[in-house]
Amino acid sequence: MPSRFLPVLLAVLLFVSTLFVAGCGGSKSKSDMPVIGVSLLTRTHTFYQDLEAGLRAAANEHGYELLVNAGEFDVAKQKDQIEDFIVRGVSAIIVSPCDSRSIGTSIQAANEAGIPVFTADIACLADGAEVVTHVASDNVEGGKLAAQTLAEAIGGAGKIAIIDHPEVESVIQRVAGFEAEMADWTDIEIVAKLTGRGVKDVAFRTAEDILQGHPDLDGFFGINDDSALGALAAVEKAGKQGRVKIVGFDAVPEARAAIEAGKMVGDVIQQPEEIGKTTIQAVADYLAGKQVPQQILIPCQMYMANDEPVAVETH
Repeated sequence: MPSRFLPVLLAVLLFVSTLFVAGCGGSKSKSDMPVIGVSLLTRTHTFYQDLEAGLRAAANEHGYELLVNAGEFDVAKQKDQIEDFIVRGVSAIIVSPCDSRSIGTSIQAANEAGIPVFTADIACLADGAEVVTHVASDNVEGGKLAAQTLAEAIGGAGKIAIIDHPEVESVIQRVAGFEAEMADWTDIEIVAKLTGRGVKDVAFRTAEDILQGHPDLDGFFGINDDSALGALAAVEKAGKQGRVKIVGFDAVPEARAAIEAGKMVGDVIQQPEEIGKTTIQAVADYLAGKQVPQQILIPCQMYMANDEPVAVETH
C-alpha cells in the first residue's frame, strides 16, 4: 500500500474503534446511574401502580435508573424478566413474585451472578434462594384486622368463607392472621376457603359456588379487592346484598366506593408507596455497605364507611 494512504487508513480505523467502544456500555445507563431491575406481580392493579410510584420517587432521590417490568401473574414471564436483568448486569433486582416458590430458581441465578435481590410486597419461600431484604405490609396483622371487622359485622356468630390465593406469600400471611384471630370467635365457622386467584372474574365464580353450597353464609373475606369485589358481584346476583357481609384488602377506589355505598363492610389499607420507598432505601443502604434488616414490615389500617383509616385492636 502506498505510504500516502496510511494516514487515511489510520483515521478510519480510529473512527471505527471509537464507535465500537461507545456502543459497548454494558449495563450502565447513558448517565452512568446504577440500574435497578424491577419485576412486579402486575402493573394493572392500583396497589402496584402506587408501589411503582414509591419506587420511582425514591430512585430519583438516590440517582438510580429503574427498569420496570411485570410478570402479570405469569411466573414464566417473570423468570424471563429476571434473566434479562442478569444478562444486563444490573446493580440490584427488586421482585414481587408471581409464585413465591417457583421464582426461587431465578433468584438463585441472580445470587450466582453476584446481584443482590430484594422482594417487595410478596416474599420468596423457595429454599436456597437468598434475598437481602423483604419489604411488605404487616399482612398477619392486616388479616387480624379483617377478621375482627367481619366478626363484628356478623354479630359474632355465623358462617363465613375466604376467597384465597395460596400461591402468593403475602396472601398466606393474611389468611394466617385472619384464621388466628377468627379462632377466638368460637361461634363463627369458616365453612369454605377456595381460591379466586386474586382476580375478579375467578373470584366471582368461586363465590357463586360457595353461596350455592352454603346458602346460609353470613360473610366473605376477600384476600384482595378483586376477590372482595368478585364476591360482591356474586352476592348481588344471588339477591343477598346486605345479608352477606364482605371485608376486603387493599382499599382501592372501587372498593372504597362500595364501602361508602354500604355494599361492603370495610377494607384493610396498605401503604404501597411507602413499601416502594422503603425498598429503594434498603437497596441504597446495602449498596453503601450498611447493615440492612432481613424484613421490614409496614403497618396496616382499616378503612370503613364515612371514616378515616383506623387501627383496630385484635384479640
